Amino acid sequence: MGSAFANFAANKELKDRILFTMVMFFVFRLGVHIPVPGVDTSILESLFSSGNLFGFLDLFSGGALSKFSLFAMSITPYINSSIIMQLLTSVIPTLEEWRKDGQEGYKKIQKVTRYFTIFLAVVQAFGMTYALRINHALVDNSWLYFGFIIVVLTAGTCLLMWIGEQITEHGIGNGISLIIFCGIVARFPEAISTVIEYLKIGTISPFQLLLFVIIALGMILMVIEVNEGQRRVSIQYAKRVVGRRMYGGHSTFLPLKVNQAGVIPIIFASSIIMLPVTLAQFVHIGWVQSVGNFFAWGSWPNTICYGILIFIFTYFYTAISLNIKELADNMKKYGGFIPGIRPGEPTMIYIDKVMSRITLAGALFLAFIAILPNFIGNITGIQGVYFGGTSLLIVVGVALDTMRQAQSLMVTRNYQGFIK
Repeated sequence: MGSAFANFAANKELKDRILFTMVMFFVFRLGVHIPVPGVDTSILESLFSSGNLFGFLDLFSGGALSKFSLFAMSITPYINSSIIMQLLTSVIPTLEEWRKDGQEGYKKIQKVTRYFTIFLAVVQAFGMTYALRINHALVDNSWLYFGFIIVVLTAGTCLLMWIGEQITEHGIGNGISLIIFCGIVARFPEAISTVIEYLKIGTISPFQLLLFVIIALGMILMVIEVNEGQRRVSIQYAKRVVGRRMYGGHSTFLPLKVNQAGVIPIIFASSIIMLPVTLAQFVHIGWVQSVGNFFAWGSWPNTICYGILIFIFTYFYTAISLNIKELADNMKKYGGFIPGIRPGEPTMIYIDKVMSRITLAGALFLAFIAILPNFIGNITGIQGVYFGGTSLLIVVGVALDTMRQAQSLMVTRNYQGFIK
């Protein structure tokens, strides 16, 4: 521990990157508390009841949406744009060529992603502003002010996108992920104060609080284990001579992650399952209200459909994000093979079979971790404190990735010192 702290204290680059990241976090949290003028926040509170899409989006914005501040839409349009671009890369040949083109192709994809983010931000800002307008939450109902709010919200998202890219380049960790991480963690003090208030008024007992802490720690350990879990497939490279040099002749492994899809399936499933409840707030038609009540958050139909959707989306997104055919072709190209398996199509079939098995464990884990919070409130009696699978996976995953990047910077510094 002492040597690690000494290495950190001597690493100026790491300290500068952490300081820059903290400054960007301060700018983000400052923007969260700058409200858009002319919005009646008292009417807004009724739209953030448990189990609707607005409450889910407010989680990613760190409370900015419920305040309807400059960063009310958070970085959500950029996340949606990135996911859509990743899906389109698998079906559009031009985008697939860009992806294989190295750094230049990556820059082109990023440029298209940014423009598509602005388009999605305008669409989302229009929908949110229109929802406020029909609920009489706007002080000025003129179309000029309507357009003004759309421009402000879109500009806020673009500013957050720029902040995220600056953190990635000059800070530490993935900037976009860290913005979401910061928004979720910023709500922890509010949750702690709620629990303390429950203890003061006698709503819960110390035993129930202890039970809640034990369950929370168990969930965190489970997320870490599965998030870091991988199946290592042995790969052997044959010896080959290129010019006067001999390459290959060594063995390595192919790491296949248990949770290859990450948190994306939960986001997809949550958005779909919360849509009927959200629509029921604005469309006052009998059958729409009935469907919204049937899929109310925490009900059995909602919980069962939620788990099934997560299971399906886990397999779907894993198949999209992991190109097994390209993986097998690259192994064959560089003389790699799995012991006992012939290169080419047999390798592809074997990897696909292994991936299907471990994805089953990943899908069951995601479904379990997502629906477990629905029962924690009933078990512990602590209501109104959101401890969901989405936030937990993001916080743990981002924390682990950031720690790995910090360690790599410290190792790089030590190697450079050794060379000098």
